Amino acid sequence: MGSRFAARPVVVAALASLVACTAAGESGVARLEALLAQHDSATLALEDWCRSQGIADPRVVAYPVLGSTVRAPDDLRERLGVSASEPLGLRHVRLACGELTLSYAANWYVPGRLTPAMNAALANTTTPFGKVAAPLNFRRERIASNQGSGPGCPAETRLFQRALLRLPDGRALALVEECYVTASSGRGD
Repeated sequence: MGSRFAARPVVVAALASLVACTAAGESGVARLEALLAQHDSATLALEDWCRSQGIADPRVVAYPVLGSTVRAPDDLRERLGVSASEPLGLRHVRLACGELTLSYAANWYVPGRLTPAMNAALANTTTPFGKVAAPLNFRRERIASNQGSGPGCPAETRLFQRALLRLPDGRALALVEECYVTASSGRGD
């Protein structure tokens, strides 16, 4: 049985240089955590991080993670406020900026709370959930944040976060579990 966030190949030279930059690793993780707290969208936070690192194209892309098993949290339906019969979507992705993998995310969402065009974009593009759902003006409510790894994260995880994305009326839109890897916290330390 594979890891829930099975790591995809990363450009080895880029990862090696990033790991070398993590001598003050805790401060890099703390900066990443603070940046995430400033944004309702993790995608926007990661694009800000990429921009601050001088990456030419700071656009974040969500690549599907194939061939791994994602276990839904026991409290998923309760957190999302949906019945046992309401359909849920799952998007398991690797978020990258250029050649750098920044995080692995499992995102369980309520398709009935999105527009048909948003559901089509999630099914057919590499646009991150935060950008697709941005017109809904969701708010990020952090549930957990651990420096280090979390359940099912790859070995290089520096920060794990679990959050609810809420619509302006208070209903939950999505539950996300995110594993931020060395690249997203170590460069520039």
